[in-house]
Amino acid sequence: MLPLQRSFLLLVVLYVALGLGGQRVQAQNFGRTTSGIEYKIYRNTNGRYLLRTDVNPAGDPTYSTRVGKILAAHLQYRTAKDSLLFNTRKELMGIPAQLPLTELKVRGGIEDAVALLQPGDSAVFRFNVDSVFAKSFRQPVPPFMKKAGNTMTMLAKVQKIMTQEEAAADQQKMAELAQQKAAAEAARLLQKDDLQIQAYLKKNNLKGLKTTGGTYYVVTNPGTGPKPQIGQTVSVLYKGMLLDGKVFDSSEKQGGKPISFALGVGQVIPGWDQGLAALTKGTKAILLVPSSLAYGSRGAGPDIPANAILRFDVELVEVK
Repeated sequence: MLPLQRSFLLLVVLYVALGLGGQRVQAQNFGRTTSGIEYKIYRNTNGRYLLRTDVNPAGDPTYSTRVGKILAAHLQYRTAKDSLLFNTRKELMGIPAQLPLTELKVRGGIEDAVALLQPGDSAVFRFNVDSVFAKSFRQPVPPFMKKAGNTMTMLAKVQKIMTQEEAAADQQKMAELAQQKAAAEAARLLQKDDLQIQAYLKKNNLKGLKTTGGTYYVVTNPGTGPKPQIGQTVSVLYKGMLLDGKVFDSSEKQGGKPISFALGVGQVIPGWDQGLAALTKGTKAILLVPSSLAYGSRGAGPDIPANAILRFDVELVEVK
């Protein structure tokens, strides 16, 4: 999915994650700005989310005092069919997005909606999809968005408004926290993957397991040639599958010819760079690649799910 496709939205329910306890938002009760944006903005008052009645449809007259500052907020984007496309709590590991507050030159776009927000607000904004793409993104509406309907929705929960200096310090702090979370999650997944791989080896009676840099491999037919060095071009016949046996790619699907690439320079997943570097020319082997050395939490297309361990049956055909 393209980055652009992961950035847009519609809804009728504000979720608990955005701080509104899942209460329903009736479509006919949306307010409407003079620029055409539909909105519902709530303020957390003594633990209760109350609908703000002071929103000026013509624009917030106090916004000029916030220009030049940074608004930190959690965001969700949804299609007109309410499909979730982006969530900062997930995509940014719980870190709020930082939105620069600039002088409004175009009305009716996302910037116009953000200008209505203040610390403590939780909101739903609904846009006409043609209008918001023309005004905020200056490009045609992607077909998948148009197919979903004529509207798109942004959900926002504002954390705070900061100066640029405060935002830079906050971003550094959040980045360090994200690294800690990522490291902890990677360790957890690696332990989980190891248990799955060990069970897979036992179930399939695979002997002679070795590891290199985190990638597991079993040599099924040793070669007699040299080991490849970083930067050398290798040619490989392969078949890739999930641990349930589902084949997602192979040399046969690519015309039966080996794939060629420079080893160790990031042209393939890390598990391939590590595993193939341990083999000699002519070797046939099974690579078992933990998810963190394959496609991780992203997955890859419709055939490789998130956090999937991958098996590759490979033959190192040539080293140049």
